[in-house]
Amino acid sequence: MSLGQNLENDREFAKLLSRRRDVDVTVAALELSRDAYPEINIRETLDWIARRADELSGPVALAKNERDALAELGRCLGGRHGIRGDLECGDNAESSYLPRVIATRRGIPISISLLYMAVGARVGLELAGVNSPGHFLARYESCDGPLFVDGYSAGRILTFDQSLAWISDLTGQPHKRVEPLLKPTDPRTIVIRMLRNLKVQHALQKNWDSAWKVQQRLTLLNPASFDERRDLAVITLRADRPGRATDLLNECLRNCPEEERGQLESHLNEARRLLAHRN
Repeated sequence: MSLGQNLENDREFAKLLSRRRDVDVTVAALELSRDAYPEINIRETLDWIARRADELSGPVALAKNERDALAELGRCLGGRHGIRGDLECGDNAESSYLPRVIATRRGIPISISLLYMAVGARVGLELAGVNSPGHFLARYESCDGPLFVDGYSAGRILTFDQSLAWISDLTGQPHKRVEPLLKPTDPRTIVIRMLRNLKVQHALQKNWDSAWKVQQRLTLLNPASFDERRDLAVITLRADRPGRATDLLNECLRNCPEEERGQLESHLNEARRLLAHRN
């Protein structure tokens, strides 16, 4: 399967496909944005990030300690520029795309965290993404232990113990299950989480063409996953591509779990009916 010509311009996403780790996750996220907003200029977003770093360089240099430096990052992005989370953003795909987060000043935890990571890196604050359940965070390795930045809450800073207790309460999972999930994660995991958020958001908005583009990427990243291939088949049908959906559904039926066979056969019959009406 191929994304065709678009993939040729997505150099960071191509690195993920070959399992490379030297991925600029900010640029990779911006490559995803072009699926929904082909007109975006990646350089404009990178310039915005660079200008925020210029604003921060002085305050960070004068900060008394690492925690104060992180607080300056929050004051810049969450304070002066008003970037923070909003409960209404959760179901809106716009809140996942970095250029739109900058434009609207609203986003979901993972997209805002990526902005904190991008700006922080340019002023010597190396933040790593944390794929914690229920709420994505950014992690900074301070001399006194890890600190966590919650960009969704305008740059709130948490210790390890505070983050562990909060995520455990948020998800209802015991500390021993949450603790290993507070470790830094890799760009591939971040992009997959972004794509899975987008799949749900576009489906809720019934924006099936955009969901189809997202699902193609997810299937490329997880080619052995039956769930992703099944979702691609169903979304392809919803995106009004019954011919391609027929092929994908037939492929899924060859090795699907028995409990899913009836639903997949129903989708296949729907795809065939749509094709028959067009021929």
